[in-house]
Amino acid sequence: MIFPQLSKKDILILGLGREGESSLKFIRKLLPQKRIGLADKLMLEKLPPKTQLLIKRDKNLSLHLGKNYLRAIKRYDIIIKTPGIPKKSLTPFLKNGQIITSQAEIFLEKYAPITIGVTGTKGKSTTASLIYKILKIGGIKTVLLGNIGKPCLDYFKSKKPADFFVFEISSHQLQDLKISPHIAIFLNIFREHLDYYKNFSDYFSAKKNIGIWQKKNDFFIFNADLDYLKNFSKKIKSNLFSYGLKNKGLKKCYFKNGWIFFENKKIIRKKEIPLYGDHNLFNVMAAISAGMILKIDPLKIKRAIKEFKPLKHRMEYVKKFGDIEFINDSLSTVPQATISAIRAVSNIETIILGGFDRGQYFKDLVEEISRQKIKNLILFPDTGKRIFLDLKKHAKYMPRCFFVSNMRDAVKIAFKEGKKGVCILSPASASFNLFKDYKDRGEQFKKYVKIFAKNKY
Repeated sequence: MIFPQLSKKDILILGLGREGESSLKFIRKLLPQKRIGLADKLMLEKLPPKTQLLIKRDKNLSLHLGKNYLRAIKRYDIIIKTPGIPKKSLTPFLKNGQIITSQAEIFLEKYAPITIGVTGTKGKSTTASLIYKILKIGGIKTVLLGNIGKPCLDYFKSKKPADFFVFEISSHQLQDLKISPHIAIFLNIFREHLDYYKNFSDYFSAKKNIGIWQKKNDFFIFNADLDYLKNFSKKIKSNLFSYGLKNKGLKKCYFKNGWIFFENKKIIRKKEIPLYGDHNLFNVMAAISAGMILKIDPLKIKRAIKEFKPLKHRMEYVKKFGDIEFINDSLSTVPQATISAIRAVSNIETIILGGFDRGQYFKDLVEEISRQKIKNLILFPDTGKRIFLDLKKHAKYMPRCFFVSNMRDAVKIAFKEGKKGVCILSPASASFNLFKDYKDRGEQFKKYVKIFAKNKY
């Protein structure tokens, strides 16, 4: 147990982003006078103004900032690591007996019995938000945590702050956990984050912690259409709740004749679901399963789904200008998500693709682009070049390709070369080489669409 040791050990908070700042506030609430170490690759003046102010007001901090910040690790007993820092980068500086922990581990030690954890390469945010909506309408006091909500330690209190937590948990947060949430949802697993992990097996091992530590009275919800997850489920000790589109009779939740069923009970029609594409049927089925486990009235589950508003930057309709419709799908950061977007939207003429290279494979994506005969590709570095080369190597149909290094030029080309149809920003890649994050990328896309539309129409 980590929590009881915090007052007795030397603590280092490693990484001062959103979660690191939350960790500092958490420790300060528990231990107002304790000396704490803070380490980050950025110098103080480069940190966000709010973080700088927080640090300057605290007289009991030891700062380890700048390029050699990892050297401070050896001085401390407990390191609370921010998820964005790969564990492999810590290895040269570790010594025996140190504890590497995280917000997720500290939180779940106390709240695992009332936590629904949601993981997967794609769909986490949509599914977690939908479950949150279902529980709220079902009358369950609920808090949403993770990337889509607040950092989990913001809610670590002695009094019970919620009946249930819905926790969107990334592989980085799951890595090295030895505890799993009461209801664990494993949506999917694709090749991603290979800049962070040694290989796909290492990435999958991190994800497995969502359910591998569950007990017999817990619940594991998984997509049984994926062989990776179907095989993994055989190692789970808890109650299994599968869903999928194939082999309907073998699953708790399935799709048939335009309806989603749960244990042979009709829940909602596909046409009533306010989300693009068949890939979202999987997210909805996972959310329905969580609601049914908690015995929420199916009519309330249906109402929550019908009232759900799609997330920003995920198949977000921007506007139609002239004969071109614009869709912002900046949250698609892996090839499989972009493939789903292409299949969900008819008449795509232009796709804006590419970004930070995490070692993904693009062969399936370029084959889908070729099969759909997409006319225009607008390509960002670094993966844009790889997509172009894969097209030349594998595709039977070659679209016109335009290379750009900023969003203004990308949207300008979309207006200039587009004739009639849909232009979608669906990058199949992370954003960090050119943008702050996927939100910044999506907001820039929407901004320049409106600017060029105003000039043209």
